[in-house]
Amino acid sequence: MPDVPLSDPGGHVDSVRAHPGPPNRRVRNLVIGALVTLVLAGYVAAGLLSYLLTEHPLVFIGLSSSNRNLALASADLSVWSFYLVALVRLLAPDPLFFLLGRWYGDGAVRWMERKSPSYGQLLRQLERWFEKARYLVVVIAPNNPVCLFAGASTMAWAPFLVANVVGTIGRLVLIRLFSSAFENPLGAVRGFIGDYQQPLLVVSLALVAFSIWSERRGGGRDRIGDLVHLEDDIGQGEPGAEGDREGDDDGTAGRTAGPDRVEGE
Repeated sequence: MPDVPLSDPGGHVDSVRAHPGPPNRRVRNLVIGALVTLVLAGYVAAGLLSYLLTEHPLVFIGLSSSNRNLALASADLSVWSFYLVALVRLLAPDPLFFLLGRWYGDGAVRWMERKSPSYGQLLRQLERWFEKARYLVVVIAPNNPVCLFAGASTMAWAPFLVANVVGTIGRLVLIRLFSSAFENPLGAVRGFIGDYQQPLLVVSLALVAFSIWSERRGGGRDRIGDLVHLEDDIGQGEPGAEGDREGDDDGTAGRTAGPDRVEGE
């Protein structure tokens, strides 16, 4: 990923002082690299869905713990393996998005709004909710946008982590109960996937490839590209960014201190 200079030449908005950006390139790249790895894991789970669900359900939810995947695999997993692996996988991206929010502030929120327009209204509503009950919001919806917003709102680490873990465990309990209550239809779906594992494998691989191709064709980048070029996109989206780029000659042009979705959310 590109080495974007991390020094702030003066700042563009007031949030620069509250959100100074990552401490250095190495730390930034480790966080972005971890998120890219999680996105790749989600692609693998989606492409190999029929094989992994049938033969290796624990690996399946370890790669991608979306609600659908958890509900389908739950019946084939023990209570402890289900909760342990799913909890770790669901929690994995949350502190990373929290860090992005902490580092880039409002810029991170605007970046997610541009990259995930469906989250735009949610993020705008979050601002009002966070003013009244920030901890409750994290408990109820510990997903990527909420974790990003929690970091941007300068929420403290300890309360965030406690609320995030409590909310994620609650989510898993509900999914486990749902899977048990609807085991007959879910079992029929698993049986169909097992019976037609090979043709469904071809279809799912083709769908993942088409999804990546359509993302690149529509916006020029897929989710991995969006993460890798996050700082560039944030700089372009900052007010006054173009003027600052034209006036800077020291290589820090376009850098601001402000700123899928990772599969599994």
